[in-house]
Amino acid sequence: MIVEIINKKRLGKILSKKELEYFFNGYLHGEIMDYQMSALLMAICIKGMTDKEIFDLTDIFIKSGERFDFPGIEVDKHSTGGVGDKTTLIIAPIVASLGVPVVKMSGRGLGFTGGTIDKLESIPGFRTNLTDDEIEKQKKEIGIVITSQTKDLVPLDKLIYALRDVTGTTESIPLIATSIMSKKIASGADKILIDIKVGNGALIKKEKDAKKLAQLMKKIGEFYHREVRCMTTNMDTPLGTSIGNSLEVIEAINILQNKEDNYLRDLCIELASEMVSMGKDISVEKAKIQVEESIRSGKAYQKFLEFIKYQEGDIQRLEVSNQKIEVRSKRSGLIKKISAEDIGNLSVSLGAGRIDKEDQIDPTVGILLNKGVGDRVLEKEILCTLYVNKEVNIEQVEKIFVIE
Repeated sequence: MIVEIINKKRLGKILSKKELEYFFNGYLHGEIMDYQMSALLMAICIKGMTDKEIFDLTDIFIKSGERFDFPGIEVDKHSTGGVGDKTTLIIAPIVASLGVPVVKMSGRGLGFTGGTIDKLESIPGFRTNLTDDEIEKQKKEIGIVITSQTKDLVPLDKLIYALRDVTGTTESIPLIATSIMSKKIASGADKILIDIKVGNGALIKKEKDAKKLAQLMKKIGEFYHREVRCMTTNMDTPLGTSIGNSLEVIEAINILQNKEDNYLRDLCIELASEMVSMGKDISVEKAKIQVEESIRSGKAYQKFLEFIKYQEGDIQRLEVSNQKIEVRSKRSGLIKKISAEDIGNLSVSLGAGRIDKEDQIDPTVGILLNKGVGDRVLEKEILCTLYVNKEVNIEQVEKIFVIE
């Protein structure tokens, strides 16, 4: 039966719900091995799935664990992942500061894209494994919770997510949609904003695939009577100036303290405005006025500090590596391109991401971009600063920057 199901999907045929239940629930209970599930995931990645198969698989994922339904309308946001994407750290406190509760169950890094939980765990003492009672209490008291997926919430996704990370199946649109929507529906979100990253530094590489994913997640939302909005944002270049867990937390703090005015800040305002619009049932324009005022007044940053303290984190003890390497330009010119994918892979090689699912992340390492696309650079000027705890091939790093 196992081989027959793998071969059926390999040939592009439709799997019944019974076949999907047999295979995926079998994996959940240890009756299907990693190598067998890897084969099916690869077949799905290559051949795709019908809407019916996706609805069935989403239902199997949801029913693999408990469902949560915390009182009150929940507005949730999810990003499909990209290099340097620390938007949740910025958006969640902004939205919560405006009276719209945010209860978010986030994931760890997948491929070369960083995970929100990995970033938060770079803050010494920060707790990411909260109980249901703790989540409910924190939501009532401060209106913001970001926690890792509980063991009872879609446990099947946890297993598949980790396996996809190390088997080259992270870019499958059906698997992305199933993973995202099963968690959002099981966690009780009534309104969901999906930030679909597109480009060489994202799981989704092409605009047409982003549109396909957006349509698919809206269909799943309709099936479960949820309001789903999707935004498509560029990920050909890294998002922001920092890549690496502690570094990204620092950059998020700078945005919330109104110290930086750049594309990352603008994007976070857009995303937060959509969430506030959904949560308060007001226009995006009105929501944007409130969002900008929350940042300007420091209200959003105070909510961030309250959130970190409540989950026992100590921002004062946040560390980055004291070993730094400055990568300098060999010529003068205009920076035409900084490949997000190459930067992402570099960050993984430094230890900021996972190559194997058992790998431990080093939160102190990463990359600080001193120059961005469109900037003029002089010979010997610093392009980027690497925070490292191991040797690095500088020549490979230099090739990431296209200067003309």
